[in-house]
Amino acid sequence: MLFDPKRHEPLTDVAWNEAAARAWIARYADDAQTALSPERLWKTYPRDTGNDIGDTPCPMIYFGAAGVIWALDRLARAGAIAPTIDFAPVVADLVARNTILTKPWGHGIDGLLMGNSGIRLLQYRRAADRGDAQSAAAIADALAAGIAANAGHPSLELLWGAPATMHAALTMHEWTGEVRWAELFRADAADLWNTLLPITEAPCRMWTQDLWERKQKMTGAGHGFAGNASALIRGRALLPAATWALWADAIVETAHATAQRDGPLANWIPEVPPAHTPPKFLVQWCHGAPGMVTSLARLPDPRLDELVAAAAELTWIARPLEKGAGLCHGTAGNGYAFLKLYARTRDERWLDRARAFAMHAMAQCDRMAAEHGQRRHSLWTGDAGVACYAWSCIVGDDALPNLDSSD
Repeated sequence: MLFDPKRHEPLTDVAWNEAAARAWIARYADDAQTALSPERLWKTYPRDTGNDIGDTPCPMIYFGAAGVIWALDRLARAGAIAPTIDFAPVVADLVARNTILTKPWGHGIDGLLMGNSGIRLLQYRRAADRGDAQSAAAIADALAAGIAANAGHPSLELLWGAPATMHAALTMHEWTGEVRWAELFRADAADLWNTLLPITEAPCRMWTQDLWERKQKMTGAGHGFAGNASALIRGRALLPAATWALWADAIVETAHATAQRDGPLANWIPEVPPAHTPPKFLVQWCHGAPGMVTSLARLPDPRLDELVAAAAELTWIARPLEKGAGLCHGTAGNGYAFLKLYARTRDERWLDRARAFAMHAMAQCDRMAAEHGQRRHSLWTGDAGVACYAWSCIVGDDALPNLDSSD
């Protein structure tokens, strides 16, 4: 079996209700703004306290204040919620606070999701919106320096490494059109090509992640091949045609060579070779089929059509994740796989499935808030990401936060 049923739970039988989804998003936004403390930020959710932060106020994009503010800002821009309170005093201090928090971890401070680059994107957008050209220019320069400094990061993945800061460069290129951002992207792409090496375990090339004092070849979106491929796919128009043709062949080859198949279904083990016997199969964005779909589905190559559909089908059959509702390892992140298939095929079945997962994810958030006496104010692990996902289901948008678009 390509998934562990114990990690999943039955899908709610509550039908899709757009009005209910809109109301839930609004309630979450109200709760988030009420719960914010300028000094303590948002209270750390119990399930997040084991991630090297304890009860320390968390400033980052991944599961900290920057991510929540980014989500609320995105929802307000889209008209999903009313204009928010003024977060300017909080946003101004986030880079300094995040540097103090993460520097002792030894992974570097310039990553997108865990480091400072994601925070600087938030700061830049807000400065540009208020017409503060001087501040925006200074933030952009600091961001460019951080992206350059993150080149060659040994993790070779999305939370800390250069593949993620490639997304930051792409976002700035989309916003500004400045050549320097394309140059930063292309430099990192060249480094990635040089580190994509043949492996003996499968007829393909893979990267080796050096992370948590281990070296491993990971397949997934959060920490491996798929996540790196997502940056290249997003920025493919900035690469020479011949260079992109080589990349496309390599990405398709590795996706197929590392897939585990069971008839019409597909999944991937987290590491090659497997770290467990028998192999451990996960079905979540960071490891497994959903993240492969969200990473690869925007590559318009017919060689991937059947494979990404098989991975999305497995995600549907497995049902929602028991461990939570969020993006990284929860129901909403899995649901984005269906939105990707809807965007790729325009088959309404995938949109219906995405919306079914949205109803379940919102109910999960409510259930866990009641259990713990607080909402999970986090973009990638909690309710803020679910709010973005629910809005995506309303409008039929497949853009995964931070990694697909510059809105």
